[in-house]
Amino acid sequence: MKYRPISLIVFLSPLFSLAQETVEKGLDQKIDEAFGSATGWFVNFIFYQIPFSDEIQVYWVLFPLIIGATYFTIYFKLINFRGFFTSINIVRGKYDEMDHHEPLSMTGDPTPGDDVLQTMAVEGHSGEVSHFQALTAALSATVGLGNIAGVAIAVSIGGAGATFWMIVAGLLGMASKFVECTLGVKYRDIESDGTVYGGPMYYLRKGLKSKGLEGLGKVLAGLFAVFVIGGSFGGGNMFQVNQAFQLVENITGGSESFWYGKGWLFGIVMAILVGIVIIGGIKKIAKVTDKIVPFMVVIYVGASLFVLVAKYDMIGDAFMQIINGAFSPTGVVGGAVGVLVQGFRRAAFSNEAGVGSASIAHSAVKTKYPASEGMVALLEPFVDTVVVCTMTALVLIITGNVTAANATLNDSQAILLTSGAFESVISWFPYVLTIAVVLFAFSTMISWSYYGFQGWAYLFGRSKKTEYTYKIIFCIFVIIGAAASLGSVIGFSDAMIFAMMVPNMIGLVLLAPRVREELNTYLNAIKALGK
Repeated sequence: MKYRPISLIVFLSPLFSLAQETVEKGLDQKIDEAFGSATGWFVNFIFYQIPFSDEIQVYWVLFPLIIGATYFTIYFKLINFRGFFTSINIVRGKYDEMDHHEPLSMTGDPTPGDDVLQTMAVEGHSGEVSHFQALTAALSATVGLGNIAGVAIAVSIGGAGATFWMIVAGLLGMASKFVECTLGVKYRDIESDGTVYGGPMYYLRKGLKSKGLEGLGKVLAGLFAVFVIGGSFGGGNMFQVNQAFQLVENITGGSESFWYGKGWLFGIVMAILVGIVIIGGIKKIAKVTDKIVPFMVVIYVGASLFVLVAKYDMIGDAFMQIINGAFSPTGVVGGAVGVLVQGFRRAAFSNEAGVGSASIAHSAVKTKYPASEGMVALLEPFVDTVVVCTMTALVLIITGNVTAANATLNDSQAILLTSGAFESVISWFPYVLTIAVVLFAFSTMISWSYYGFQGWAYLFGRSKKTEYTYKIIFCIFVIIGAAASLGSVIGFSDAMIFAMMVPNMIGLVLLAPRVREELNTYLNAIKALGK
C-alpha cells in the first residue's frame, strides 16, 4: 500500500515542529510540556484506570488482553500447554525437513486482487530467518527493562503474591502469541528478492477482506501501522536508551562519572551501533539477536540461580510468601484483587501478548506452515514472564526488597533496587547488570526499529528512499532519547504501543477459525512425518 508523498509530510510535521521549538526555546522541558498538552487526552484514554474501590484502579487495556488470552487458551484447547514440547522441538529443528520445498508459485492461500500474492515463494525463498532467529528477534523486544524494573515495582505494590498472578498471565499470554504469529506468517507478503513484509497490518487487511470485511480491515490495519510507528520511536527507542544511560551514569559514579551530563555522547554511540545493525534489515537484526538474547537470558537467569542457591534456606519461605500473598494477602494495597491486578499488569506490559508487535518479527521466518511459527512464538511469554520475570521476583523476595516503601519508585530507581538485591549476594554483579541493561536496551531498539519500519513501509511504500528516511529518523531519536527528558513524548509512545492492542485483538478474534485450520494442517503434517 503506497500513499502520496504529502502523507509523509503530514506524518512528519509534528517532528519538524518539535525540532523548531528546540532551536527557539532550547529547553526540552518546553517541548515536553507542549507535546503533553497536545497528546494528553490520548495518553489518558489508553491508560485510563477503572476505579473499583478507593484502593483499586485497573487499566482498561488489561481486560481485552487477559480476556482474549483466556478465550484463545480455551478455543485452542490449551495449546499453550499441550503444544509446549512440540514448540521446543520446532526450535531445535526436529521438523525442518517438512519446510524444505522446491520453488513454488506460491504457498499459503492467495488473496485475489492484492498487489502481491501472500506468502509468495521464489527461488529458495520462503522467509528470511530461522525459527530460532525469529524467536530471539521477538524476545529481544520484550525481554528488557520491564523484567528488571517493572517486576520490582509490581511486587513492591502487590507484594510477593503478584508473582503468582504474573506467572498465570504469562501462561495465558502464550495462546495470544500463538494466534497472532500464526496469522503473521499466513498473510505475509514476500517480494521477488525474498524480503518479507508482515504483521497485523497485513493479516488485518487481507484476513478480514477474505471474510467480507474489507473496509474494517483497511481501517484497523492503518491504525495499527500508525500506532506501531509511534511506539517504535518512544517506548521502543527513547525510553530504552534513556534508562540505559541513567543506569550507566549511576553505576559509574553519578555526578563524578565520566558520563555525567553526556547523554548526547552516549546517544551518539548507541545510534551508530543501532544504525550499523538496522541498515541490514531483519537478517542482520536476527544475526545479532540470536547471539545477544540467549547470552543475556543465560547470564541473568544464571545470576538469579546463584542467589537462590546462596540463599537456598529461604527458597521455601519465598514460595510460601508467593502462594499466601496470591490468595490471602495482608498489608498489601487493594488486597487480593490488587495483587492479582499487579501481577497481570506486569505480565501484560512485559510480554506484549495480544499487542501484535511480535508477529512482525515472526512473519519473516522460513516456513511454509504458518502454525509452525505460531507454536514457536508461544514460547516467548514463557521465557519473558514465567522464567525471567519470576527470577527477578524471587531474588527481590529472598533478599528482603519487597516492601511497600518501594512502591513509589520510578523505573530507573527500580533498576537500582534490583541491582542492589543482586549486589547483596554477588558484590560485583551491578556492573554485569549494567552491561546487561545496555544490551537489553540495544536489542530492544533494533527489534522495534524493524517493527516501526514495517508500519512505515505499509503506509508510505517499500522504496529504499522511504526505508532510509525512517531509519535515519529512528537513529536521531536514539540521540534525543539519551540526551533529553521527554516524559510526555515517551508516555505518548507507550500509549501508542498499547493502542496497537485494540485493532489487533479485534482481528485475532475474527480470524481465530483460520488459525485453527492452520494448526490442524501442521499437526497432521507432523503425524505424517512420524516424529
